[in-house]
Parts: sequence; structure tokens; C-alpha cells
Amino acid sequence: MIKRLIDVVISLILLTVLSSLVLVIAFLIRIKLGTPILFKQLRPGLNGKAFYVYKFRTMNNETDEKGNLLSDDYRLTGLGQFLRKYSLDEFPQLINVLKGEMSLVGPRPLLLEYLPLYTKEQEKRHNVRPGITGWAQVNGRNAINWEEKFKLDTWYVNNYSLLLDFKIMIKTLSKVVKKEGINYQGHVTMEKFKGSEEVM
Repeated sequence: MIKRLIDVVISLILLTVLSSLVLVIAFLIRIKLGTPILFKQLRPGLNGKAFYVYKFRTMNNETDEKGNLLSDDYRLTGLGQFLRKYSLDEFPQLINVLKGEMSLVGPRPLLLEYLPLYTKEQEKRHNVRPGITGWAQVNGRNAINWEEKFKLDTWYVNNYSLLLDFKIMIKTLSKVVKKEGINYQGHVTMEKFKGSEEVM
């Protein structure tokens, strides 16, 4: 209950203080990328229950001659790169936090298609609400592989405390300023998780 109260209070403060910045970002996306301004996608949350996660759009909808979307590397815009570099694209997830679908701190919400690929240990990441930032984000973010990421996620679930959450939030600010771990080995996004050897 204390964690939930902290989530709500901090989210309300951030949305209030940063409201002007949020409006500017929304305006720029509308001018550069058009509509919709927000990207939303179903992701698994607490106990694997699906919810729509919100982010500012960072990619255009350019397609090839067959009508298929181009790869993320081609569709990520200059504005999108800037938003991702400083994690500004994550702001709308404060709405998810207020709705109780996410927490400020917790394992990042991934794709629904990954659910059947998890080992029993990896499934523990859904024993808590997903977070805007987490233990994996401050210990490598997208610069580490899936196995390392999941080990950090489950470590957080097994060792959770309010003090740990506070430590993660402080470290997150440092990571954002230093722009560390944004991309994975030259890719703008992580490669898809294909399952661990234990379940393959």
C-alpha cells in the first residue's frame, strides 16, 4: 500500500510539474509524425494480465513496396531518437501508473508473445506490477542480453524493498543524464526474445 501511495503521489507531481514539457513534446510529434501522438500496445502486467501501455510515438509508418513496415532502424526519426535518448517517450506511462497498471519501479512490461517462452523463474517478473524503470534498467538497460535482463528482474522481485526502489529511482536519473544503455549492440531496439535454452 505504501508503494502504491508513493507511485500515485510522485506521478501526480511529475505530471503537474512537467505538463508544459509534455504538451511541447505532443505538439512536436503532431507536427513531425502526425497522428496518433501516442503509441499504445497490449503488454502483460501483474499476474500476466494484459493492459495497454502508453508511450510517445518515436517512429514513422513508412512501408516498403509491398506495404510492410520498414525495420525499426529505418523508421526511428530524429525526434524519436532524442526522445528515447532522454527517456522522454516514457512520460505517458505515468498515466498507466495512476491507473494502477504499472508502478514507477518494477520489471519493464514486455510483449504478450513472450509469456509462453518464460522459464518458471522468469515468470516471477509478473509477481509485481511492471515499472517505468527497474533494476535491469539501471544495470545495463538495453545493452545487456535477455538472460541477464531476466536475472536482474527476478532478483528485484525476490529482494524488493522501498529502499531499493528509492535507490533505483536515483540511479535512473543518473543513467538518463549519461544516456547509458539506450541501444542493444548497434540496434535501436532489442532483438526479440526467442526463449531460454531451458524451455526450448
